[in-house]
Amino acid sequence: MMELPATRAGHIGRALSATAILLFLAMPIVIILVTSFGADGIGTFPPKEYSTHWYEQMAAPGGNWATSIALSSLIASLTTVFSLILGATAATALARGRLPLHTAVYGLVLAPLLIPQVVIALGLFLFFEPAGMLGSPLAIALGHTVLAAPIAILIMISTLRGIDERLEDAAASMGANRMTIARRITFPLATPGLIAAAVFSFITSFDEFFIAQFMSTPDTRTLPVLVFNALQFDVDPTVTAVSAVLIALAVLALALVALVRKLGGHRDGRHALPVEPLT
Repeated sequence: MMELPATRAGHIGRALSATAILLFLAMPIVIILVTSFGADGIGTFPPKEYSTHWYEQMAAPGGNWATSIALSSLIASLTTVFSLILGATAATALARGRLPLHTAVYGLVLAPLLIPQVVIALGLFLFFEPAGMLGSPLAIALGHTVLAAPIAILIMISTLRGIDERLEDAAASMGANRMTIARRITFPLATPGLIAAAVFSFITSFDEFFIAQFMSTPDTRTLPVLVFNALQFDVDPTVTAVSAVLIALAVLALALVALVRKLGGHRDGRHALPVEPLT
């Protein structure tokens, strides 16, 4: 099909449309970032005066916000470890193994991404409540793993399928066992995927609300739960500072993933086996 030549007006129209869409999507983020530096106590936009008071209050040692941030960081770290273990093993079985009912197993692994989170949270509450584990960081981390592990598995499956299997075959032909191949070849080449899976698992846990709300206690409130409580009956301007920090964390995480992917692509290109032409 012959393409019509693009006109100058068409280029300008597309540029203006793209700019308008980006501004519309970025508007809530910009409003939160600007409001977080307001000096008033009602969170108005634009602020009449600017201050870092709400950031200082958020980071005050021993305060509710600092305690919740530390708890969320601990839970997210545990979730990341659990998700990487499950993600690496399940992705290896799905991408490299020949499992019976492969499609059914794959669908079961991804099911938590399709089920409403409130349903999963209720099921976890009914499971952990009789054991007296409500409020336990370990229990909340296990609950978050239910949501984070499928994401890690998807990333690891994509990563493993992008690795040249001839490298593993060459190592096996020279006498390397499966553990040696995994330790010396597969997982070093899969490092960008592992880092990406770790970043997204951490963010998924750090931002998760429903499971933390069902399983938290007055003494163990994660950051999203504390934000919800702070906005339920009143408007606490400290929430804007917390939101700004979460936005910065997400941006840094995405930048890290992009950097690792880029560096990993260059490394994979240097180590890939040459493809001989078909004759």
